[in-house]
Amino acid sequence: MRVLFTTYPEKTHFMLLAPLAWALRTAGHEVRVAVQPRFVDTVTQAGLTAVPIGRDRDLWDTMGRVRELEVDDWLTLDGAGWPVPYGAAAKPAGEVTWEDLVDGYERNVTRWHKVSNMPMIGDLVMFARYWQPDLVIWEPVTFAGAVAAVACGAAHARLLIGTDVYAITRDHFRRLSAQQPEDTRKDPLGDWVAGYGRKYGLVDTDATREELIRGQFTIDLLPPSLHLQGKGHYESLRYTPYGGAAKVPAWLWRPPSRPRVALTMGLTINDRGTGYPIDVQETLDALADLDIEVVASIVEEEQAKLTEIPENAHLVSYVPLQALLPSCTAVIHHAGVGTLATAALNGLPHLCVPWDTDQPLIADRLAEMGAGLTIPASQATGSAIRESLLRLLTEPSFRTGAQRLQMEFQAQPSPNEFVPRLVALADEYRRVATNA
Repeated sequence: MRVLFTTYPEKTHFMLLAPLAWALRTAGHEVRVAVQPRFVDTVTQAGLTAVPIGRDRDLWDTMGRVRELEVDDWLTLDGAGWPVPYGAAAKPAGEVTWEDLVDGYERNVTRWHKVSNMPMIGDLVMFARYWQPDLVIWEPVTFAGAVAAVACGAAHARLLIGTDVYAITRDHFRRLSAQQPEDTRKDPLGDWVAGYGRKYGLVDTDATREELIRGQFTIDLLPPSLHLQGKGHYESLRYTPYGGAAKVPAWLWRPPSRPRVALTMGLTINDRGTGYPIDVQETLDALADLDIEVVASIVEEEQAKLTEIPENAHLVSYVPLQALLPSCTAVIHHAGVGTLATAALNGLPHLCVPWDTDQPLIADRLAEMGAGLTIPASQATGSAIRESLLRLLTEPSFRTGAQRLQMEFQAQPSPNEFVPRLVALADEYRRVATNA
């Protein structure tokens, strides 16, 4: 089987795709990863075969230029930091309005989805028609992957990078759209993707629009207790840690002499330099008198801002979590999927300080099942973090809850175990497309 992966150039998103790509390769399948030219080295560094497509366009750079010019707000934020309308996924149905959804989709199609996808679509379709993949797997807002699959007759699926706020928002949209007079209904996202569908031979129906937006099926890396899904066909896959090129430092070869606590705010915040959501100095100071070792993965620019490093703090600019966390007793983090899942696989109690996107949603679910505690980053003072961490270290119930979550993650099929299921799904959905 030939499998084509594609994503817009966001490193942490690609890292969630890579383990499944490896599993397919080691099972004997052909795999290609189609990305913008500047992202090729990230793919090849992972040992995968890259296909440069389109032209380079960085969403974050574009956002920055618009903000600097003060032309307009780039993306109006909603909920916990989702651009409107995707914050609707965190709201009760009665608080979601038709006007907000339409306006939000109009903004996002123009300022996010087109920016990320249009540089890729033409070349991606050309390559897909040439290479003829059996299956296309795409990051959930890289709609170019769905378009390319339609153009070459492949099956296609989204691989989620977190909770499925996209499908839940779409479910709200469809529910409210049905309540509007027909002559006033608008569908900015559907109209945009349907235009490409028609260009490449797909009949424009309600079902085909939804397929281009949601994929034929969706692969979810979160276990049932953390699920946030919309309507549609979902398949479970166990998260496999991958953080890019890394080495294990010599100090990790020795067991810690006292309880070790990891502190990390994830890779994206380091790569993008957007600033930390908590006061690192205040946090370290608040933990300074505890009989623990704090290993803080803090980018060098942030380390330079510190005025004092407590005796029990060990600062590193980067360390692979899958090497660090087995030696830890607890972890403080932002509730990003990669960090949270790596900690969960190690059975560690979590202290979440979420601040963006679906982090608060996932952190709340984790706390509800007793695997840790959560403090919104805006309220995460040094004293609040200290108090919560002491609870994690002294109350056995959190370790018990963390072990339950660990078992949930481990119960999901590994990438290698999932490959035969994926082959069957690809065959099933190709037959559906052929007979349609």
